[in-house]
Amino acid sequence: MSATRYLPFVGRLLIGLPFAMSGFSKLGAYSATTGMIDAVGLPFPPLAFTVAVLVELGGGLLLIAGYRTRSVAAALALFSLATAFSFHSNFADQNQMIHFLKNVMMAGGLLQIAAFGAGAFSIDNRHQAGEPGTGAAVAAH
Repeated sequence: MSATRYLPFVGRLLIGLPFAMSGFSKLGAYSATTGMIDAVGLPFPPLAFTVAVLVELGGGLLLIAGYRTRSVAAALALFSLATAFSFHSNFADQNQMIHFLKNVMMAGGLLQIAAFGAGAFSIDNRHQAGEPGTGAAVAAH
């Protein structure tokens, strides 16, 4: 078995885990997060907070599991670009420029996942016959 079989899962883990951690950490920082959302002028900070937590925590966990991976990756890519332009577009601030570029790079990686799928060790590919290690059932007939 080639080690490259594991790379799609490792990639999903490396991209999905920071999203899930970010969403989870927002749960303990409601006031700070809604204040930041309000400070950049987005409407309805409580609603934006809820959407951010659901997208980051839910999307991160779904990406790691490899469930509806293409759609989840595309949604996370759009979210990453939206947050880059909404929160990190002050290029006079070196730190914000770094965050902007980080979000753009994450979107690029997520678009690769959206284009090529979850790969092995994912819920999406659990039924692929002849793929050992994916949990796939081999056709009996």
